[in-house]
Amino acid sequence: MSKLVLVLNCGSSSLKFAIVDAQSGEEHLTGLAECLNLPEARIKWKMDGKHEAQLGAGAAHTEALTFIVDTILASKPELAENLGAIGHRVVHGGEQFTQSALITDEVLKGIQDAASFAPLHNPAHIVGIEAAKKAFPALKNVAVFDTAYHQTMPEESYLYALPYKLYKEHGIRRYGMHGTSHFFIANAAAEQLGKPVEEVNIINCHLGNGASVCAIKNGKSVDTSMGMTPLEGLVMGTRSGDLDPAIIFHLHDALGYSVEQINTMLTKESGLQGLTEVTSDCRFVEDNYGEKEEATRAMNVFCHRLAKYVAGYTASLDGRLDAIVFTGGIGENSGPIRELVLERLGLLGVEVDKERNLKARFGGEGVITTDNSRVPAMVISTNEELVIAQDTARLTGL
Repeated sequence: MSKLVLVLNCGSSSLKFAIVDAQSGEEHLTGLAECLNLPEARIKWKMDGKHEAQLGAGAAHTEALTFIVDTILASKPELAENLGAIGHRVVHGGEQFTQSALITDEVLKGIQDAASFAPLHNPAHIVGIEAAKKAFPALKNVAVFDTAYHQTMPEESYLYALPYKLYKEHGIRRYGMHGTSHFFIANAAAEQLGKPVEEVNIINCHLGNGASVCAIKNGKSVDTSMGMTPLEGLVMGTRSGDLDPAIIFHLHDALGYSVEQINTMLTKESGLQGLTEVTSDCRFVEDNYGEKEEATRAMNVFCHRLAKYVAGYTASLDGRLDAIVFTGGIGENSGPIRELVLERLGLLGVEVDKERNLKARFGGEGVITTDNSRVPAMVISTNEELVIAQDTARLTGL
C-alpha cells in the first residue's frame, strides 16, 4: 500500500476526495464535503459502507480536511500511515503549465495568476492546497491541470480572431478543460483499438454537467470545444456554450441586464436549465423526450450542437478517424443521447447498434455501433482520479 495518494478536487463550496492506489487503481476511500461555508455543511463518504455527517455551520475546506484526518482516517489508521502524497485537480494552468507540477511557492503563484480565467475554481484550489498542507504537513502536494493536455493544440486551434496583442499581452486564447479525462480516454481507447496511443486519432465527448469535445490526433489534443474558460462550446447543464457575442451587448444595452446578471445567466441559468426552464438534470430531458415540449427542445439542441462539433473536428484529423468515444456521467449512461448524436453523423459511416448501445450504461463499456460501421463509436468510463494519482506518484517518487 506504499503508493496511496489522497486526491483532492476543491470547488468553491465543495471538496471531493479519494484515496487511490496509484499502481492498481483501487479506491480505498471516496467522498464529498458539500455546502461548505453554509449552515448545512456536511460530508459523505464510502469506506466499508456509506456514511454521512454534519460538519457544523459555516465549516470550510480546512474543517472538512480535519474531519477526514481526525474521524475518517482515524478509524482506519493503516490508510493514513500509507499515504504517500496528495494530488490536486487544478482547473486552469494558463500557458505556464504544460504538465503536472510539484507544488512550490512559484507553482502556487502560477495558479493564482491564472485565477482570472477560472475565478470560481482556482481560488478554491489554492484554499484546498493550503488546507492540505496544514492537515498533512509531511506530505508533498502535486497540481494536475485540466488545461495541460491541451497545450499541444496548434495556433489555428487556440487563437481567437481578435487583435493579436490581446493574446500576446494578456493570454486571451483557447485553453480547454477536462484535459485529464481526455488524456485518460486517449490511452484507454488506444488499448481497446489495439494501437499505440501515438497512432490513435479519436474524437472524445466528455459529457457531464460540464461538457467538452476533444479532437485527439496521434494521441495529442489538437482542438477542443471549451475556450479561455469552461463557458464556451457545447450546451451544458447550466452553461450556454457557444452564442453570438453581440447577444451580451443586446442584453446589456437594450434589455437592461447588468454585467453581473449576464454572467450569472450564462453560467448558472442557461444550457439545459435555460432550455427546459425546469432543471439542469439530463435525466429529466431524457425521460421526457418526445412527451414534454421543453425536454424535447433541450435534448435536440444539446445533440445537434454536439454532433456539429464531432463532425467539424474530423477536419483536424487529416482524414483518419479511428473512433468516436463517449465518456462522463451523461456520455457513459445516456443511450438516447448517444443515439441521437450518432444518427446525425451518418455521413461518417456511423450506424448505431441499438442493443449494444442500450447495454452500455452503469459501468458497461464497449463498441455501440454495428460491425458494418466505417467508424466505430464506443463508451469508455473515465478515471480522472487515477490519472491524478499516477502523476502525483511519478512526481513525488512514490
